[in-house]
Amino acid sequence: MALTPQQVAERCTATMWPNDHAAQGLGIVIRETTPGGAVAEMKVRQDMVNGHGIAHGGFLFALADTNFAYACNSFNHYTVAAGVDINFIAPAHLGDTLTAVGRARHQGGRSGIYDIEVTNQDGKLIAVFRGRSTRIKGHFFDESTES
Repeated sequence: MALTPQQVAERCTATMWPNDHAAQGLGIVIRETTPGGAVAEMKVRQDMVNGHGIAHGGFLFALADTNFAYACNSFNHYTVAAGVDINFIAPAHLGDTLTAVGRARHQGGRSGIYDIEVTNQDGKLIAVFRGRSTRIKGHFFDESTES
């Protein structure tokens, strides 16, 4: 019996996560992966705060980009970023728990467009990220051998 799209998404996450040292080092946790979507969380630590006393934008970008990676790789095709844009809406602060929720707006052929919103623990919008993906050669696993 073939895997469901949800099972494929979960298996891709399980395959990617052990080697995702960047996300692990930042304390990012993948809460959920769905076909074309993901939910990731990160707590703002002292070493993530800049000279203005707010979370450095690079860490917000890293959280959103991690979410993007899991969302666009959830279809069992190796996929990389072709380009991204991020807009910082409001500051995040030391101790905030940030949640990135992303989903595919379009996935067709080799290219996709994904939107990710980053909010804090109060639901306040912190950043909006749009990623453009490109599928490259390779798969995480051979679905034809799954039962």
